[in-house]
Amino acid sequence: MVSAVEVRNISMAFGANQVLSGVDLTIDKGQTTALLGANGAGKSTLIKILSGVYSSFTGEILIDGKVVTIDSPTTAKSAGIETVHQRIDEGVIPGLTVAENLLFEKIVSGEIPRAVSLKTIVNEAEKIAEALDLNWNRSKLRNDVYELGIAEQQMLILARTLSRSPKLLILDEPTSALSVAESQNLFRFIKNLEAQGIAILYVSHKLSELEQIAKKLVVMRDGKIRNEQSAPFSWDLALKEMLGQQELGERDNFKQVQGTSVTLKLNNVQLFKESAPLNLEIKKKEVTGIIGLLGAGKTELAKVIYGADELISGSMDLEGQSYKPAHPADAVIKDIYLVPEDRAADSMIPNWSISHTATLPFMGDFSARGIIKKLAEGIRGKELVQDLKVVTTSHEAIVDSLSGGNQQKVIVGRWLQSKPKLMILDEPFRGVDIGARRDISKRVRDLAATDVAVLVLASDVDEILDVADRIIVLVEGKVVMDVKAGETSKDKIVNKMSEVA
Repeated sequence: MVSAVEVRNISMAFGANQVLSGVDLTIDKGQTTALLGANGAGKSTLIKILSGVYSSFTGEILIDGKVVTIDSPTTAKSAGIETVHQRIDEGVIPGLTVAENLLFEKIVSGEIPRAVSLKTIVNEAEKIAEALDLNWNRSKLRNDVYELGIAEQQMLILARTLSRSPKLLILDEPTSALSVAESQNLFRFIKNLEAQGIAILYVSHKLSELEQIAKKLVVMRDGKIRNEQSAPFSWDLALKEMLGQQELGERDNFKQVQGTSVTLKLNNVQLFKESAPLNLEIKKKEVTGIIGLLGAGKTELAKVIYGADELISGSMDLEGQSYKPAHPADAVIKDIYLVPEDRAADSMIPNWSISHTATLPFMGDFSARGIIKKLAEGIRGKELVQDLKVVTTSHEAIVDSLSGGNQQKVIVGRWLQSKPKLMILDEPFRGVDIGARRDISKRVRDLAATDVAVLVLASDVDEILDVADRIIVLVEGKVVMDVKAGETSKDKIVNKMSEVA
């Protein structure tokens, strides 16, 4: 194979923290190279170097065999390197339409005149959308970008990037918010890009994805390349090199639990205007996993319970009493907590420390007369870092500086340190590696064991099987499967997920 991009002896440190050490990597034209590593392995730092976000590194970057200087996102793009980062909010421009977002860089560069009409922009955007099989009509292209859901926003970012035919396309957890169908559409597009000679660097924790699309696998740990393989891959070896001396916990180490008394009961609740009524009981001591494809109603269910959306019809009972939340504050007062799926938009404040972020929802417990109790806050931050194995130099490190997976640990972990009546976790494993997934799963189960009802919403079958006592499959707002986790299988769950309600 002919290399598109090479990195030679790349090293980088943040103060005393050495994050990359002598990294050598070759990314070949016309194929997908998978990059695998635990949270904090150095993947994000390497990606940001190639993307021009970080410039204070040592070593060389070669494109088409020639040494190039990449010291800004602009020089990276000029060199033909395009990156779709894991955080969706970094790629969406607020206050603009979907069409303007899709063509944003062409407008800024002057390729499309700024004075051109919205109609012309929509016409151009429609061509790109059709070419990428996005199935977005003119009405959607005229909408404000924030009217798109998370998955659609990610597809928009992908579409904007892929339309420029880069030499190297870096995809950082690109399917984290995509449905199975959308993921398959992305994979088909990647194959087309490979046929055009474009190199792909694909970062994901989903081994089934890497098995499906990658020809080369590179494993990182502690800022170094630990293993390189060509397909077919040895996943046992890859995971051993990825995790080092960590133990990859086995799912069957935990005993499935039958819930005791009912904490929350849903009576004839409709999640969509035309969906079937939903009847559901969430019990103490039990982890109930709800799974479904995009649009199945998982997030809608969470919002109804949490008071973020109004009930269309039906009613809810909390511990036998009528429960009618008009606002999330009503849910919190009743000890119902929600960990939202979009941590960047809903759960993090820029430039806050891990300790400060960990105590954000519980400020009243960590302050007196408006003054933060720094000692107590620091203790909570240290506990979270230790319990969830957050990769960081200190509990006082800025949360923005963490890798995406470690940010997820902080956001999920801060809620797991509380004891509500009902804990709702919406996509808690998004962007975390297998080892971290098991760590979070154990903490979730430990929480349930303290008489807490836990509701986990996910779209990945392996994730649900790692944590749940009971599994419910939703299709278009309807329960099509409700079974004990030990009485089903991955294939059965997938088959139910693909049913038509």
